[in-house]
Amino acid sequence: MIPKLFTFKGGVKPASHKDESADKPIRIAPLPSHLIIPLRQSARAMARCLVQPGRAVLKGEVIAAAEGPLCTAVHAPTSGTVRAIEPQPVPHPSGLPAPSIIIEPDGKDRWIERKAFDYRAATAQKTRDYLRDCGIVGLGGAGFPSHVKLGPGEKGIGTLILNGAECEPWITCDDRLMRERAEMVLAGAAIMRRVTGASRILVGIEDNKPQAIESMRTAVEKLGESAMEVIAIPTRYPAGGEKQLIRVLTGIEIPYGKLGTHFGVQCFNVGSAHAVFRAVAHGEPLVSRILTLSGNMAKPGNFEVLIGTPIRELLPLAEPRADTDRYLMGGPMMGVALQSLDIPVVKGTNCILAGSPTLFPPPPPEMPCIRCGECAKVCPAELQPFELYWFSRAKIFGKTQEYSLFDCIECGCCSYVCPSRIPLVDYFRFAKGEIWAREKEKAAADVARQRYELRLAREEREKEEKAAKLAAKTAAGREKAAATLAVAEKPAATPEDEAKKALIAAALERAKAQKEQVHPGNVSNLTPEQEAEVAAIEVRRTEIREMAKPHLRQDD
Repeated sequence: MIPKLFTFKGGVKPASHKDESADKPIRIAPLPSHLIIPLRQSARAMARCLVQPGRAVLKGEVIAAAEGPLCTAVHAPTSGTVRAIEPQPVPHPSGLPAPSIIIEPDGKDRWIERKAFDYRAATAQKTRDYLRDCGIVGLGGAGFPSHVKLGPGEKGIGTLILNGAECEPWITCDDRLMRERAEMVLAGAAIMRRVTGASRILVGIEDNKPQAIESMRTAVEKLGESAMEVIAIPTRYPAGGEKQLIRVLTGIEIPYGKLGTHFGVQCFNVGSAHAVFRAVAHGEPLVSRILTLSGNMAKPGNFEVLIGTPIRELLPLAEPRADTDRYLMGGPMMGVALQSLDIPVVKGTNCILAGSPTLFPPPPPEMPCIRCGECAKVCPAELQPFELYWFSRAKIFGKTQEYSLFDCIECGCCSYVCPSRIPLVDYFRFAKGEIWAREKEKAAADVARQRYELRLAREEREKEEKAAKLAAKTAAGREKAAATLAVAEKPAATPEDEAKKALIAAALERAKAQKEQVHPGNVSNLTPEQEAEVAAIEVRRTEIREMAKPHLRQDD
C-alpha cells in the first residue's frame, strides 16, 4: 500500500549536483600527519580534558569526559601521542579558536579492547549512558547528543523517523551510506526503537536517490522487520529539515516552540543510526565519519575520515582544480565559508565544497529590500523573513523574537530567491548571536548582582554578630569590675583579727559541747550544784557573744 504523504509550505528546488560524487564507493582516507580534536564538538557543551601532553593513547580511548547533560565524551581517533593541548581554529564563521587536543599518530592504528554492549539485558537509561560515553551525536550537521534525543519524552515516543532525505545540493554521504551499509543502519534503528519504546520506524528518502531506496527496502525484507517502512518522498529543499520531514511522513505539524517529542515523534539521521550500531555491536566509539568532497574538484567522492583530520590534508584526495578560490563546510545553502584549511573535521562535518568564480560566482551587490514577499512564500518555517530582516538590521532584537526568529532553521531559501540579493540568513545569524550574547551578559550580571546582595547580607550579619559579641563581652567586663570593686572596698582582715576569730570559734564549740553534756532536756530536778554550773555556763556564753559581735559585723 502506498503511504499517504503530506506537504510542507515553501521550499525551493535548486540544482542537486548529486551525480558528481554519488556514483563512487566510499573510500578510506589515509592517516593524517596530525589530528586536531576540539573539546567542543557542538555549540552546546565542552568536554573535560583527561590527558596531558606526552601521553600515549590508543584508538578509541577516552581523552575528554562528558560534562553536563548536553555533552558527550571525546575519543582518540587513532593511536599515537598527545603533543599539545591548546586553542586551535574550529569550524565556525568567526574562525575563532577553541581548546583542542593535538595527537601525532604512530601509524599503527591500534584499538583499545573492544567489547559489544548487550543492550537487550540493559535498561534504556544504561544504554543511553553507554551511547553518551561512546560520543554518539547527530551526524546530520547539528551534532546534537543522541542520548538526549533517545530520552522517553513527555508523552513517550511512538514513531521513530530515520532521516535519509539529504536534501542539500552536492552532499551525498548519506546516500552512499544507505547504498553500502543499509543493514547496519537499520540494525542501529532497531536499537534506537528498543531504547525509546517506539512502535514503528519510518525511513524518509528523497526520490532522487533510487539506489538508496532500493537498498534500504531490500535490507528491511532481509531483516524481517515488519515495523519498518522505507518511504520515498518528493525532492524539495529543505525536506530534510526535522519538522518538514515529520510533516511529510506523518502529517503532524510541529508548532513554534515545540519539538517532535511533544507529539510522540523523534527524528535521527541515518549516519547516527549507523554509529549507534557500531558502538553497540562492536564497542566502537565515534572516531570517524563519512563526508563528501565535491564542487570544483577533479575526483569528487565520499570518504570515511577520522575526526580531527585537518581539511588541508583531505583535499588532495579529491584534487581541487587550479581555479578554486574558496571552500565551504556543508552545502551551498547552509554551509559556512572556511577561514582556514587547518580547521579539522568534526563530528558534524558532512561535506567540504570547493568553489570557483565559474561554479559559484560572487554574489552581486546587496540592494534595498523591495518588500516583494518572495522570501515569505518559500520559508518552510512559515515566518516573515523581510520583517526579521528589518528588525535585525535595525538591531531591534526584541521584535525579532516576537516574529519567532529562533524558529528560523537557516535553510537559506529566503536568500536563494531574494531579487535584491540580500544575505538574509547572515542577518538572522547575527541577530541570534547578539541575543545569545546579551542573554549571557544578563545572566552573568544577574549572578554578579546575586553575589553582591549575598555579600552585603553576609557583611550585615557578621556586623550584627560582632556587635552582639562585643555587647556580651562588655556586660561580662562590667560584672567582673563590680565584683572586683566590692572585694577591694571590703576591709582586709589582719592576722590578729584572724587569731581572735579562731579563738572565739573554738570557745563557742567548747561551750556548745559543755552545754550538751550538762544541760539535760529536763532541768526541773537539778541539784543546787548543777544549777550553779548551768548558770555559770550561760554567763560565759553571753560574754563570748559580746566579745564576738564587732568581728561578726566586719564579716557582714
